[in-house]
Amino acid sequence: MPNSNVQVHPPSKKKTLWAWLVATFFGAGLLKPGPGTYGSVAAVLLWYAAAHLLHPTQIALSIGTAAAAILATLIGIPAATIVARESGREDPGHVVIDEVAGQLIALIAIPADWQHAALSLLLFRLFDILKPPPIRQLERLPAGTGIMLDDVAAGLFALALAQLARLWF
Repeated sequence: MPNSNVQVHPPSKKKTLWAWLVATFFGAGLLKPGPGTYGSVAAVLLWYAAAHLLHPTQIALSIGTAAAAILATLIGIPAATIVARESGREDPGHVVIDEVAGQLIALIAIPADWQHAALSLLLFRLFDILKPPPIRQLERLPAGTGIMLDDVAAGLFALALAQLARLWF
């Protein structure tokens, strides 16, 4: 459902550089097709690289991932708001910082191996695309908050389901 709190108008000639860098996750959101998937994959690759280059304990990796997700969300809300306004669209597809934040949430308690990373990516994308209730309702929140929080919720759903899968299998 469209977010009626963002004024839709012709795209602005002005582009706020920091907001566009953050919102597109340094250009990942400009890739086609499926910019959201590129944003999610970029988050997984950065997480995986950090886990294998820095060799943190599982608890340190979880804390660092949670901190990165919170930071991406807090910076992503104003960035998404600005880029949506400057794009003249309510929820532009090239804004992928929401996928980055949601994907990081889905990775918070995941072991640092490719199988769990792939499961996390699959589950997050599934919830992000299908948007079961109450995820879809979060899109109605104002501007960047609505853009970001539906993906935060999708990340929480993916995290919960991945943890259940780990317990069962």
